[in-house]
Parts: sequence; C-alpha cells; structure tokens
Amino acid sequence: MKKKDIFIVSAFTENSVWRQILGICSALAVTNLMLNSLVMGLGVIFTLALSGFTISLIRDLIPKRIRMMVQTLIIASFVIIVDLFLKAFYPEISKSLGPYVGLIITNCIIMGRAEAFAGKNAPLDSMIDGIGAGVGYTFVLLLIAFVRELFGFGTLFGMQILGNWWTKWSIMVMAPSAFFMLAILIWIINTPKAKKG
Repeated sequence: MKKKDIFIVSAFTENSVWRQILGICSALAVTNLMLNSLVMGLGVIFTLALSGFTISLIRDLIPKRIRMMVQTLIIASFVIIVDLFLKAFYPEISKSLGPYVGLIITNCIIMGRAEAFAGKNAPLDSMIDGIGAGVGYTFVLLLIAFVRELFGFGTLFGMQILGNWWTKWSIMVMAPSAFFMLAILIWIINTPKAKKG
C-alpha cells in the first residue's frame, strides 16, 4: 500500500472514532473548547506516530508474552513527554486539560494501532499510519468542539464570534452534549455506507 493510501485509510476511511468507535472518552471530555481539542489531538498525533514507529522498529525483539506491557511502556513514555512539555511551556492548557493528557496512555486508538498495524508493518509505514489515525481523531475532536464552543460560549479558539445578542446554550458545554454531537456525527457519516452495503 502506498504511503498516501495508508494515511487516508487510517485518517478517514477507517477512522478510529466514527468507524471503530474507539477513543471516545477523551473525545467527550475535552471537546467543549477548540483549543483544548487541538492540543489533545496534537498530543495524540505525537504519541501515535512515535509509538507506532518505535514499536514497529523493535517488534521482532519483543517476546510475545510481554508484548502488551512493552507497548504500554513505550506509549506511556511518549505521553509523559507530552505531559511534561505542556506543563513546562503551556501550564494553563495543561491545567485546563487536567488528567486527560495522562489518559492518552489508555486510549484504545493507540493500543489498537500498535496491535493492528505497528506490530506487522515497517517503521515508516507505522509512523504514517499513526499520524493518519491521529489526524482523524483530531478532526473529530475539532468538529465536535466547533459546535459546542460556538453555541455554548459564542466563541471559537476563545475569540468572540457571536455577539451579545446570542443566548448561550449552557447544555452545549456540559458532557451530555458531547454524547449527542458524537452520536449525530457517527450517524451522519455511517448512514450512507450502511445503505450502500
């Protein structure tokens, strides 16, 4: 498979969130603001790309009985780098995201890509697959955050978009709205495919 095709399949065709329903906990937790969603997405892209590359690079050296533990250790190492970077350079965002950055370690998308792709393919292909899966995940987060922040706060990336005339929808900044937005997104994307096949 060509590198471009690997990216397109992992980012869009087989998007981990809307096609496989993975990684939805963080998709629901941080999507009330666009900035939080973007930062979380970038952290996941970084972790997916480098953990996929690393796992693929050493896959033949890892004994099968401890494969999952080694993968978790590698993923955790990159998540710690993301967490420390945010704490050092962007303390406000780090505080805003709270424990959710650390929970990237348990994100099903990362373990899923490690098992399904990085454990069977070349390092560069695994890195591209990780970037694709991360971009797809970030795309979903930003779509949901766009609607929630715009209608909930009247802002996008903290900039006022809707004036004082706008009555803020407080439900949009609460957790239930994330469930509804994600469900609607999954329904819209998957319905045409279900009708075709």
